[in-house]
Amino acid sequence: MTRDFQHEILPLIATRWSPRAFAPTPVAKGDLLALFEAARYAPSCYNEQPWRFILATTPEELSTMHSILFASNLLWAKSAPVLLLLLAKKSFTQGGKDNYWHMFDTGTAWGYLSLEAERRGLITHGMGGFSKKKAQESYSLPDDLAPVAVVAIGHRGSSEDLPEDLREREQPGQRQPLESLFYLPPSVLTAN
Repeated sequence: MTRDFQHEILPLIATRWSPRAFAPTPVAKGDLLALFEAARYAPSCYNEQPWRFILATTPEELSTMHSILFASNLLWAKSAPVLLLLLAKKSFTQGGKDNYWHMFDTGTAWGYLSLEAERRGLITHGMGGFSKKKAQESYSLPDDLAPVAVVAIGHRGSSEDLPEDLREREQPGQRQPLESLFYLPPSVLTAN
């Protein structure tokens, strides 16, 4: 399936999508560190940088991460050589007040990470299908850290290794028309 781009955009954005077929090939340490360097430079409210990471690459670490995934995600994510639990710090470091933008900023860091992965020939797939309660317990997370998502990272594998129903879905998804994304459509959409 070919995506229908209405406007020219950065090629990294145009080619990035979320496959489920991962090869067991390890990810080089330098590549992994570069992903986190990209995330580190994401913008954030007051430069708070509320994102935090728990990285799983060893069999023991991956086993713990697998234990928090819902079965539908574990089915394919168990093949990924790297899993990442993305966390958001809920309060500002200075003064301890609630940081209303903690999830927004953490999502931006994930976006930067995923684009750097694309640039390096890696694939990423973010998942909301995991037990936040089990993540809190398994990693003894303080109340100030909210589990946001688990991200699978690795090299592209063969879709033939996926169950049949997932094989059919192993392609970039279509997007809603640009016009449908605005609550109040701006005049720029209809102006020539």
